[in-house]
Amino acid sequence: MKKKYHLYLILFYTLSNFAQQKLEIFFDFNKSDINDVANQKLNSWLEYNKDIEIQKIYGFCDSKGTNFYNDTLSQKRVASIYKFLKEKNLNIKANFETKAYGEDFQQSKVQSENRKVIIVFDKLKIPEPKTPEAIAIEELSKKIKSSKSGDIIKLKNLYFYNNSPKLLPKSEPILYELLCVMNDNPKLKIEIQGHICCQTIAGQYDVSTSRARTVYVYLLQKKIDRKRLSFKGYGNTKPIHPIPEKTEEQAEENRRVEILIVEN
Repeated sequence: MKKKYHLYLILFYTLSNFAQQKLEIFFDFNKSDINDVANQKLNSWLEYNKDIEIQKIYGFCDSKGTNFYNDTLSQKRVASIYKFLKEKNLNIKANFETKAYGEDFQQSKVQSENRKVIIVFDKLKIPEPKTPEAIAIEELSKKIKSSKSGDIIKLKNLYFYNNSPKLLPKSEPILYELLCVMNDNPKLKIEIQGHICCQTIAGQYDVSTSRARTVYVYLLQKKIDRKRLSFKGYGNTKPIHPIPEKTEEQAEENRRVEILIVEN
C-alpha cells in the first residue's frame, strides 16, 4: 500500500503542473481498444485543441488480474491512444514520456475510473501576425545590409505631423532600426533625402529639408559620427508619381524620406 501511495504522490505532483492541460480517456473492462464513447470524447476534444503538443501519455488499470497482466494491458492502452493521436497528425513531443502504471497507483473505489489513459499536453503558442511596421523594419535591415553605393532606400512607416518636421511617436521603431543598422555597419555612410508631394511649385510648405534634418539629428544624438551622415531636401523635384497626384496613395509615396547609400 505504501508503494502505491508513493506512486500516487509522484503522479499527482507530476500532473499538478498541468491541471488544465490533461485529458482522461476511459476504457472498457479488460479492453485496450478505444470504445465509441472514448472516440467521441477524443474527437470533441480535438475540435477545440488543434494547436497542442502531446507531452506525456500514462496508462492505468483496475486491480482485477495479476500485476504483470495489468501492466501489459495499461501499455496496450497507451499504445492505442498514441496510435490515435498519430493518425490525427497531432504534434507529439520528440522525447514525450509514456508510462504504464498498471494497478500501481491509488485506486478509486469505482473500478471503471481506474481503467484509463491520461494525456498530458501543452498549448502551442501561435505567433501573432507581423504588423506592417515590423515587416518594414525587417525589410530596412535586409536592404541596407545588402546595398551598394548609389542605392536608394525608402524609410517606410516614418510619419510626421502635417506640414511639420516633427515626428509622430509611431516613427520611433523604424528610426531605431536605422540606428541599429548604422551601429552594426560602421563603414556605412548615408545621405538622408526628404521629398514632398502635392505642390507643383515648392513654397513655404516645403518641409523636405527640415524632415531630412530631423532624421539626421536623431542619429547624431544617438552618437553616430556626423562624418557618416548628410541630409538634403529635394522638395518636389523627384516625385515617384506626376504632380498633382491622382490619389492619396500616390501622394503618400511622393511624400517620403529616403536614404542614399554613399558607402557601404
